[in-house]
Amino acid sequence: MLHGIGGGHLAFAPQVETLASSGYRAVAWDMPGYGHSAPIEPYTFKGLAQSCITLIEALQCGDVTLIGHSMGGMVAQEVMARRPELVNKLVLSGTSPAFGKSDGNWQREFIAQRTAPLDAGKSMAQLAETLIPQMIGPGALPEGVHLATHCMSMVPPATYRRALEALVTFDRRAELARISVPTLVLAGEFDKVAPPAVMKKMADAIPGSTYIELKGAGHLANLEVPDDFDGMVLNFLALPRALHH
Repeated sequence: MLHGIGGGHLAFAPQVETLASSGYRAVAWDMPGYGHSAPIEPYTFKGLAQSCITLIEALQCGDVTLIGHSMGGMVAQEVMARRPELVNKLVLSGTSPAFGKSDGNWQREFIAQRTAPLDAGKSMAQLAETLIPQMIGPGALPEGVHLATHCMSMVPPATYRRALEALVTFDRRAELARISVPTLVLAGEFDKVAPPAVMKKMADAIPGSTYIELKGAGHLANLEVPDDFDGMVLNFLALPRALHH
């Protein structure tokens, strides 16, 4: 399970519990620079994917199912592009195959907008208090929102800046047609970061994928509507590979 830019391993706490109690070996990582994971330099998707590949190989469990949320979904796509044999199924939640517009000014503007509060002396906790409420849908579970806010407040500001700079460079649109494993694409009905229309288009480009929209949820669906999210993932994991296509 690969978290987003404002996350950490705790952002998948409900899923780790659900999956483990259903008999799966559930692993949620801390992306480099998050939690106890050392930062990497340069902070690029190539480096993040390599860190993920190293972790998968260290687990010594053969191929894995990758569940990627937001930026974590981009890391998952990068791993698929580089080492497809390591992945047996893919779940992409609140993510996209490319970040925004390919216009450098727009990207600089986005980074400036996100880092301005930090430049003005605000803490990550204060940033989280402002950003998280803008990301959620009307059906969000209060406990989930609380956990999301806690996770974001724990992200080191230096890592957040490096991750933002990497985020705006992402573009794996050309690889979608090559994804050959069963793929579940989960969109939040009210997600403004990765809108359903964007995710539906992504799902259409991935051969044989399944697209599901989670009602009432915004960008943090796994924390906002954990029961619905977990149900979809468990159903998807239970299907024999042959039945996906």
